[in-house]
Amino acid sequence: MGDLRMPTLGADMTAGTLLEWHVAPGDAVHRGDIVATVDTDKAEIDIETFDDGVVDALVVEPGTRVPVGTVLATLRADGEVPRMAAPVAPEPAVAVPAPPPPAPSAAPVVSAPPVAAAAPAHRRRVSPLARRVAADLGVDLAAVTGTGPAGAITRVDVERATTTVPGTTVPGTTVPGRAAVERRSADERLASLRAAVAALMARSKREIPHYTVQRTIDLTAALDWLDAYNAGQPPARRLLPAALLLRAVALAAHDVPEVNGTYEDDTFHPAPDVTLGVAISLRQGGVIAPAIPNADALALPDLMSDLRELTARARRGVLRGTDLGGATLTVTSLGDQGADLVCGVIFPPQVALVGFGRIAERPVAVNGMLGARRTVIATLAGDHRVSDGHRGSLLLASLDHHLQEPDAL
Repeated sequence: MGDLRMPTLGADMTAGTLLEWHVAPGDAVHRGDIVATVDTDKAEIDIETFDDGVVDALVVEPGTRVPVGTVLATLRADGEVPRMAAPVAPEPAVAVPAPPPPAPSAAPVVSAPPVAAAAPAHRRRVSPLARRVAADLGVDLAAVTGTGPAGAITRVDVERATTTVPGTTVPGTTVPGRAAVERRSADERLASLRAAVAALMARSKREIPHYTVQRTIDLTAALDWLDAYNAGQPPARRLLPAALLLRAVALAAHDVPEVNGTYEDDTFHPAPDVTLGVAISLRQGGVIAPAIPNADALALPDLMSDLRELTARARRGVLRGTDLGGATLTVTSLGDQGADLVCGVIFPPQVALVGFGRIAERPVAVNGMLGARRTVIATLAGDHRVSDGHRGSLLLASLDHHLQEPDAL
């Protein structure tokens, strides 16, 4: 089985701090399960596993800062003999005092097991979700009867036990012994985020030979189609103009592939699919650009749903590891803030960035007649090592073309 490692969550990330484990040795995990939370310069990130298996050992303690690629935990196949993982010697970033030992008469509580210790042979099978719910509710798992496969304890078992186990706490309260470290304050996090973004943008301007082109796009047809579509949808299913713009960018990137990919090791690596980074302003300040994978393959309603969920996670500060890293082209829009024009800076190692200003009525000549039309000013910042103003202009022309045919989006 593979090991769980500190992931790289962007070109500017070199290390991260483990904040909390959501699993323990002996837990069965499945692809997509959230197993840990790590702190980066930009955000707290929930880390998912990409393999099915059993947690063999936790190698890194909460509160420890380790380089990207460091083994955080070892996994084994279900039924495989447990193996001991050699603990790493990471660079400590946060001093985490050891919790005081419990009083002899105290009832047992759910807590993280010792780091790098293999699961005891008599360990009961407990799903990660059941373990978290038990910790949140203060339920002693030793007193819970499992009804899952092979007697595994499930979330339903834990919730059922709250009606019979005395001393349970209400959901949302802190449970003593939880394996987590103190989070940074909002001011500290904002300062770290701004410093990380500033360093990345300084690198971009220093290393990437930028060029910028712009085009005013008539959105009358697209917005008329959008109004008609939304009229027949419940509020939760209605589309925002942003969905049309993102979809058109994803399609245009196929027409001009030089804007979609990364530049690394002096070589351009075109991407077969379009993973759109979306610049999102955070309520406490700062900006982050999580990604929507395979945006070119998503229908408009699905793209809108993914955009809503991604924005909500970013602003709640609960991004997932899969939300960061892997973007092949980024889109930024400052229209909601009232800016007519945005000339963006490329996110390395990407090679282009598309910007949109506000949608507004502007004077436009159509068939020799001057009138007010709803338009947006689109810009492209491109990397001269990969493309040029001619190709960049073709990208904007393709973007305009797709927005004039909203039925095909």
